[in-house]
Amino acid sequence: MAETERWLVVGLGNPGPKYAGNRHNAGFMVVEALAGGERWKAHKAHAEVVETRLGGVPAVLAKPRSFMNLSGGPVSALARFYKVPIERIVVVHDEMDIDYGALKLKKGGGSGGHNGLKSATASLSSPDYLRVRFGVGRPPGRMDPAAYVLKDFSSTERAELELNVERAADAVRTILTEGLERAQNIYHTAA
Repeated sequence: MAETERWLVVGLGNPGPKYAGNRHNAGFMVVEALAGGERWKAHKAHAEVVETRLGGVPAVLAKPRSFMNLSGGPVSALARFYKVPIERIVVVHDEMDIDYGALKLKKGGGSGGHNGLKSATASLSSPDYLRVRFGVGRPPGRMDPAAYVLKDFSSTERAELELNVERAADAVRTILTEGLERAQNIYHTAA
């Protein structure tokens, strides 16, 4: 992989302070960790971006300013603007189908009912982007899944949240510098 090839790393979430600590905003948390203290800038693609290098590799970190179910528009607009092909797009998102704190990395696949992924796939006209799936676990009892992901992480989960977010950020860096397979071998959590 040539170091000059830019990547697009998009964290999925909902904009605004009301949603900041929600499980659904795990993607935002991971790209914010990757950005470190760098300042986010408004982009005409209806997103906030940081242009940086991750492990020496040029990358654009992005947080769509649209709500989760409309996040595909900003993803595809940024990919066009920065001329990033689908094989160098990484989408970081919350995932209810895996346990809290677990990570799954993959290329392509379905949306699993995740509206942010549905939107990204539709806007990119392909599901073949890379995904970093941040486990948030299943809702307890009969709680509505939509309500569950819009709740903040519990105090027990928050105790490990920073560590889990950093681990996901490290997985993204490894994808960019060493490839998906190597990142899977290191960070993929067995089910």
